[in-house]
Amino acid sequence: MSTVKNRSRKIVALPFALLMVAGCTAGPDFVRPAPPKSVSYTSRVMLTDNEAQRVVPGEVPSSWWEEFRSPKLSALIEVALLQSPTLEAATATLRQAEYLYKAKGGSTLYPRIDANLAARRQGINGSMNAQEGSEKTFNLLNASVSAGYTFDLSGGNRRQLESLAAKAGYQRYKLAGARLTLAADIATTAIRQAHLAGQSAVLDKILASRQELLDITRERLRLGAASEYEVLAMQAHLEQARAALATLGYQLDQTTHLLALLAGQSPDSATLPSFTLNDFILPPTLPLRVPSELVRLRPDIEASEALMKAANADYGAAAAKSFPQITLGADIGSQTLSAATLFGSGSLVWGLAGQLVQPLFNKGIGAERDAAKAGFDAAAANYRQSVLNALRDVADVLSALDHDRQLLSSCAGADSAAQEQLQITGSRYTLGAASYLELVQAQVDAEQFRLELIAAQARRLSDTVAFYQSMGGGGK
Repeated sequence: MSTVKNRSRKIVALPFALLMVAGCTAGPDFVRPAPPKSVSYTSRVMLTDNEAQRVVPGEVPSSWWEEFRSPKLSALIEVALLQSPTLEAATATLRQAEYLYKAKGGSTLYPRIDANLAARRQGINGSMNAQEGSEKTFNLLNASVSAGYTFDLSGGNRRQLESLAAKAGYQRYKLAGARLTLAADIATTAIRQAHLAGQSAVLDKILASRQELLDITRERLRLGAASEYEVLAMQAHLEQARAALATLGYQLDQTTHLLALLAGQSPDSATLPSFTLNDFILPPTLPLRVPSELVRLRPDIEASEALMKAANADYGAAAAKSFPQITLGADIGSQTLSAATLFGSGSLVWGLAGQLVQPLFNKGIGAERDAAKAGFDAAAANYRQSVLNALRDVADVLSALDHDRQLLSSCAGADSAAQEQLQITGSRYTLGAASYLELVQAQVDAEQFRLELIAAQARRLSDTVAFYQSMGGGGK
């Protein structure tokens, strides 16, 4: 008798022992990667305190584009953030990931309860009881409620939920990255439009001066003071200026079309501002984040980390398939031959069920676990690569800003010298020491230097936008 009792106790204690295992979770817990130990991005000294634009430690403002002090740019970006189809798609994808997480949580964290109402017309006879005849036809009605729950003993369901949560986080960072990219693309395109518009205005002046030079040379040819060769040379320069102006016009139209696209509008009906370089003010200070802070704030790095976390959870979920699984179920209802007595006395039916499943041999489980581990290793390598790409990105931008400073200084010096040279030529023309032809040629030369200055100014503004983008914007 005591032996039977001991066996009964062991049988009863087994489910409780298994339930205690439910607190465990298969697979390793995710450990967030350590930030890089670097304290700087490049060994070169960039943008010292004596420069017009300095890089200093600080926080990037959420609306970083307002640092350019351009109301037109700020208004356009705000509109684009509200009506961009790209952001709308990214937002919907994020909602989808969040609902998938909620759906999985609802189906695994809570019991499933179903209501069932069935009616059946049935005919039987006595043959199954070795009797002849006794044929009967009747209605069978059934109403019941059933409940079932699978215990997450090894944490497989929790690992799947962890994976879905990480994937939702990935989509959240993708959305943040899309917002950052959209704002940066609009700012860069607006600056390019201003660049092209400025150069087009200068080319208009050059074209007018080239035409005047050609007219003067033709008149000199008529008077015998110039050769046909000089006329052809002037005409070639004129046509070259026309070709350059046509190319700029096409590029300018492209920037307008691109701005419309980025703002979520069609090019034919877009209501967009036109930008000039005077619409932008170069931010005097740029907030620099240290590498250890950057990797926690750049959306692309955070997205890579989220995928790494999801892969770790997928590995745990695959490992959990090797552990036992307990499912409990219960149902209660009523079964009668007529609707009038469906819920009457004597119609009660009920049942309890339990199931324990322990995989004994399934060679595919091991391969699935190994595949999930390989997926985690790939995600970890991709994360490290995204960090390296970010560090290089910032280093490139800092180097570009430093060279932009040098380029802009040289172009500004050349433009200043050309303007002084033009003034001297104008004074000499007034005194009769220089011809009108020399004066017009000096004007053309001065405008050529102005083209390079405009390009240098636009490049520094664009690289400043790239700096804010490399810092991850103002996200936290």
